Amino acid sequence: MKNGVMLITYADSMGDNIHELQGVLDKHFHDAVDMVHLLPFFPSSGDRGFAPIRYDEVDPRLGTWADVEKLAEHYALMTDFMVNHISKHSPQFQDWVAKHNDSQWRDLFLDWDKFWPAGRPTRADIDLIYKRKDKAPVAPVHFADGTTGQVWNTFGEEQMDLDVRTATTQQFFKDTLENLISHGMTIIRLDAFAYAVKQLDTTDFFVEPGIWDLLQQLQDVVTPHGVTLLPEIHEHYTIVHKLAEHGYYCYDFALPMILLHSLYRGDSQRLAHWLKISPMKQFTTLDTHDGLGVVDAKDLLTDDELNDTTNELYKVGANVKRKYSSAAYNNLDIYQINTTYYSALGDDDAAYLLARAVQMFAPGIPQVYYVGLLAGRNDLALLEKTKEGRNINRHYYTAAEVDEEMARPVVRQLRNLLVFRNNEDAFDLEGSIDVATPSDHEITIMRSNRDGSRTAKLAVDFATKRFVITVNGEKVTL
Repeated sequence: MKNGVMLITYADSMGDNIHELQGVLDKHFHDAVDMVHLLPFFPSSGDRGFAPIRYDEVDPRLGTWADVEKLAEHYALMTDFMVNHISKHSPQFQDWVAKHNDSQWRDLFLDWDKFWPAGRPTRADIDLIYKRKDKAPVAPVHFADGTTGQVWNTFGEEQMDLDVRTATTQQFFKDTLENLISHGMTIIRLDAFAYAVKQLDTTDFFVEPGIWDLLQQLQDVVTPHGVTLLPEIHEHYTIVHKLAEHGYYCYDFALPMILLHSLYRGDSQRLAHWLKISPMKQFTTLDTHDGLGVVDAKDLLTDDELNDTTNELYKVGANVKRKYSSAAYNNLDIYQINTTYYSALGDDDAAYLLARAVQMFAPGIPQVYYVGLLAGRNDLALLEKTKEGRNINRHYYTAAEVDEEMARPVVRQLRNLLVFRNNEDAFDLEGSIDVATPSDHEITIMRSNRDGSRTAKLAVDFATKRFVITVNGEKVTL
């Protein structure tokens, strides 16, 4: 595992395809980005790639496997594997529809009617399920023989849930993972991982011990290839930290809201507490292709602090409105807020650079979303054109636009910060971190490598939104 900055991007968000994306990275960010999370680049029927039709092809609009492999020669690559579902337009689902019980794929999908005993599910059963929508997670299946069935359907209407218990599904997982690895992937992100195991009389979310059995099965596939798994979970930090306790990498999705609280209120205490208890074996975020997670920061901020931070975001954020995270804009997830991080800070350069500096010094490996890499503002035109809330943070940059953005001082300084993070030995995952709060509005974060020969210190004043970086006592200028 590299310990450098990871860029999160779609294949067509910085240029039109994978080839142009690499051209942009090589030109502007070759020393600022070590790894790339290339968001789903497979043929897909929806959800911006997260309803994959098949994993053995690259969407021809985006390029070829040769383009992917070339990118992997220069940047360590992470890709998504949707362990919970695939598209209803996949060859496997279509074969099941056409052949029903004679299909070789009949056991790949989680049959709703076979899952429940006679007389169930009851209303209590449905209420117990941890759901992403306001109805039972089920969809009808109309077979070619004229019969009708039902399949688990946790997410959108395009995404049909897999039955992780069957030999058919486990072989599908193995074949798919090995194919991805053969094309240069070094990290596999397990999307919607916590939803994959379903069990009677549970919430069907992060069901133990089944979730650990599934993770071990997947780990057994990738271990011989030296590939890392990154399970993706949006939930209470105690659930996420179980992954670290079991030796896996996890995500820090709590940092974005906690840091906004610090910047809005000039308070360092909540942030300091979080940094002290965060595992080193994690990936940190301020922004992703989704919205800012609110549920992730629960109990790290009080309910009142979460509400105050949310209300302040809508007050001071640039073009951030509640309706953009509502059903009116195709978003029923009340636990996420749709905005770029730059606009959440009112398009304030100083506040934004401070936030990124804290992220660089936080425990773990920093991920920077492509819009955040360019200090991007909320894209209201794309939002209104599509009526899709999350598109406010999914601007399509041409290569020429990236050239223009690089002229902005905030983008150049951010780039320099990322180069510093990539090249400074003090940021050692096996080293130490020391966090202190000289006052309620100040924080210092000290990172040292394992032998103590390199020490980097970040001193932040949230009241003035100023920060200073030193290495072995010498000031660093970005």
